[in-house]
Amino acid sequence: MTDERGPTSGEPAAVEPIPSDPTLVEPIPGEPAAVVETDGRRFVALADFHAGIEAGLRVERGVNLESRAPERRERVLDLVASEGADAVVVVGDFMHSIGGPGGAERGEVEVLLEALGVPVTVVKGNHDGELADWADVTVTDPGGVRIGDVGFAHGHTWPNADVLDADVVCVGHEHPQVRLTDEVGGSRVERAWLRGGRDPTPFADHVAVDDADGDHAGLRADGELVVFPAFNELCGGTWVNVGGDFLSPFLPDALVDGEAYLLDGTRLGAYDRI
Repeated sequence: MTDERGPTSGEPAAVEPIPSDPTLVEPIPGEPAAVVETDGRRFVALADFHAGIEAGLRVERGVNLESRAPERRERVLDLVASEGADAVVVVGDFMHSIGGPGGAERGEVEVLLEALGVPVTVVKGNHDGELADWADVTVTDPGGVRIGDVGFAHGHTWPNADVLDADVVCVGHEHPQVRLTDEVGGSRVERAWLRGGRDPTPFADHVAVDDADGDHAGLRADGELVVFPAFNELCGGTWVNVGGDFLSPFLPDALVDGEAYLLDGTRLGAYDRI
């Protein structure tokens, strides 16, 4: 999953709150997660948890890392407690392995779920394999799920029509990052949120919607698209400000006037001009 792309330059602008309707999707300052208030409930939403990634990296890349499972678990528990959430939504890739889980991966998921004590919905991602067969979670189909006015889809495939009819659509999979370079040539890579409007055109040939007389196969031409950063900092990701290829089949085309924000709320402006 480590998929880093080339260098660029840019300086963060002043810290500003990430815009959002507080009744819908509100990123938690300093965290790769958001509070979602919809359908009378308060959720903590996060994407790309990738449980057991350390074991995967040993096999895939020969990289030996101590497990950070306890730290990941405590971060999720703290977020649920501090935000007063009554449920969790994982926007895909709760697991790291593509197929059945290894022992460390399954153990991490089971211990986390037991400690959480709130319902968990997992939007099935390309890494979630057989999760529904053994974990005590609700697993959606890959097309995602709509909860109230918010739709969730992992982003590795096309969302279903009900998801795309939501006011806000949340996706993961991309692991957006920005590479920032200072005046003396130093650089750093940071996880970022992407937010913008939603263009229905890329979905028109892939999502069936009953429509008598509208354009784009009846898909709504308004609403917001939010691309979540990866919760797991070991995932790598797409450097969105260097013009590289996006992973999702509908990005960046579906994102209108997309802006990037660091986890601390720093507004970087248009992601492709940083």
